[in-house]
Amino acid sequence: MFFRTVATSAAILVALAVTGAVAGPAWEPEPVTNHLDVSTTSTAIGGASPDAGQPGDHEVRETPVTIPLADGLEVGGLLREPVLTGPDAADDAPGRPGIVFVHGAGTGKAADAFTLAATALASAGITTLVPDKRLDNYSTRHRDYEQMARDYAFSVRFLRDVPGVDPDDVGLYAESEGAWVSPVMMVDDPRLAFQVLVSAPVVPPRQQAAYAVDNYLRNTDVPAGVFRAIPRAVGMKVPGGGFEYADFDVRPWLREQQDPILAVFGTNDASMPLEQGTRELLADADDVTVRFYERANHGINVETPAGLVLHPDFARDVADWVLGLPATASAPPQVAGAQPEQLYLAAPVPQPHWYGDGDWLVGVVVTASGLLVLGPLLVGGTVLTGRLAGRRSGRPGVRLGQGLRGPLTWLGVGSVATLLGLGAYLGAVARLALDYEKNAWVVQGGWIAVRLLGIVAVVAAALLVGRLRDRRMSLVETGGPEPRRVAVAVVSTGFWAIVLGSATLLVTLAYWGAYQLGI
Repeated sequence: MFFRTVATSAAILVALAVTGAVAGPAWEPEPVTNHLDVSTTSTAIGGASPDAGQPGDHEVRETPVTIPLADGLEVGGLLREPVLTGPDAADDAPGRPGIVFVHGAGTGKAADAFTLAATALASAGITTLVPDKRLDNYSTRHRDYEQMARDYAFSVRFLRDVPGVDPDDVGLYAESEGAWVSPVMMVDDPRLAFQVLVSAPVVPPRQQAAYAVDNYLRNTDVPAGVFRAIPRAVGMKVPGGGFEYADFDVRPWLREQQDPILAVFGTNDASMPLEQGTRELLADADDVTVRFYERANHGINVETPAGLVLHPDFARDVADWVLGLPATASAPPQVAGAQPEQLYLAAPVPQPHWYGDGDWLVGVVVTASGLLVLGPLLVGGTVLTGRLAGRRSGRPGVRLGQGLRGPLTWLGVGSVATLLGLGAYLGAVARLALDYEKNAWVVQGGWIAVRLLGIVAVVAAALLVGRLRDRRMSLVETGGPEPRRVAVAVVSTGFWAIVLGSATLLVTLAYWGAYQLGI
């Protein structure tokens, strides 16, 4: 019996491993072999005017404003202006540049976004406007970057009308997700003068998301088996629909826009394909200046004993570039700063087959869970009812065949526990990855625990197969000379509901990598 159980367990494990492997898609990112060369470690802007304003030159006046949108809507915003003195304050002084800030995915309110950058640039002599992001048509599931460009255009119009601002010298400062919006704005409004792209993904959102997940997981030292989930999660159609923006390609707009671009990245930003994004920007647009800031994160902040602050050279460089245009647009060095490091390319994400569709997967898990609830109710309810009736009549009721209840219980419990364990494990790993932390007990120990739970369910299945074989598939004992046909049918139905629900969950777990060979 022991060796038969071991052999059957091994056969089931191999079958599940093969099922998961051939189900596809696989995840095999291409390594970066041709790395970007920076001209110099200094981020100083070439062609900058020695007379240009510097951060801290002026006091800053901050004014809450209301920006009207289409259809009677409006958003708030914060206008920051340099307090000018002397000749700069004269009525005939030349207009100063203006910058409209375009939010990334993590911000929405002007009061909570871009405070350090917008204030520093205003203190250098540039009027800055941080509008609130319009949120009534923006959600995790649905967002339209072309519509967002049209909404932000109202902030551009607002800033052009601010006294002292040169309406022909207004540009954009777009961070992260905002860099999918600002190139559309540049094409829609050729009067815009420039754009500053901060931590721009350049590649489509789905590619960037897969790249970021891969990078985060590598930083967390997860087992190789976990990476299988990347294309199956990021590439699938999400349950309930939506997420059409995941395949938005901004590069046609980058090729069409004609104005200078300053692209800046932090070398500690693991979420963006730094080298690849830079190469694509240089290929798609003219007059691109690129700067990499050492130890800076996604927001170009660096860690100090006092907390996160803007990289000390960042605001100076942006101010020099904006105030020095057009001379700074094409002045060398074109690519400078700290050496970026990108290990793998962000590439199109393989699409799962029909059975990897989100709605289908949810339906499968819900159905399996329903069977695992229904089965015990049918078996337990019928057996209990038979026992109570037997006490009154003296006739024993029906029950599962000897030796079946234990393996059946472990099969059902084990499959559910493995599914819950895998979900909890992936959640814990995600938290570690987002916090840039490592924890071998969670990452390695948790994966081993999930695999062991899965093996328990498989061994239970092997035991059940063996005992069914010994009993010649006799599932039910009636305990008397006359079978209770209805009761027997109900118990048998409950038995197979548990088996089918458990088997479905085991195949689902195999799809997500819980049974692949090796660690």
